[in-house]
Amino acid sequence: MRNLLVKVPRSAQPMVASLVRTIFAQERASDAWAQLERVVTQLRDARLHPAADLLEAAAPDVLAYTAFPAEVWRKIWSNNPQERLNKEIRRRTDVVGIFPNRDAVVRLVGAVLAEQHDEWAVGRRYASLDALRASTLTVIDGERKETTPAQLLSATA
Repeated sequence: MRNLLVKVPRSAQPMVASLVRTIFAQERASDAWAQLERVVTQLRDARLHPAADLLEAAAPDVLAYTAFPAEVWRKIWSNNPQERLNKEIRRRTDVVGIFPNRDAVVRLVGAVLAEQHDEWAVGRRYASLDALRASTLTVIDGERKETTPAQLLSATA
């Protein structure tokens, strides 16, 4: 597994972060790919080769969101929902402190996950059904095949 930690001088970290943010500010997929190439070039010009190499190697992962409709990009290019869930699990396990056994941890984390699932399914839906439907279109032998609403609902329930 490649090393995901890259040594960037502390003074250059804000510059690298602001350069990478410009990639996500693009409105079209082709523009995002072109901007990523420009950022890699700028990082190399600034002698930040390890960061440039990492960004170049991770380009397909960084820009995977561009394969989806533009209206869902903001929702899928970030892992904020996952981070919030992890933070809530951490908070609840810290409150308990010491667990008597592994089963107790599994029960608590399972309860948090079930609670979050219910909230996402009923309350705050992170992406609308229309956005999910548009994201699940597939091309098979030149024909568009669309996922039915019933399939979407059963997948999210």
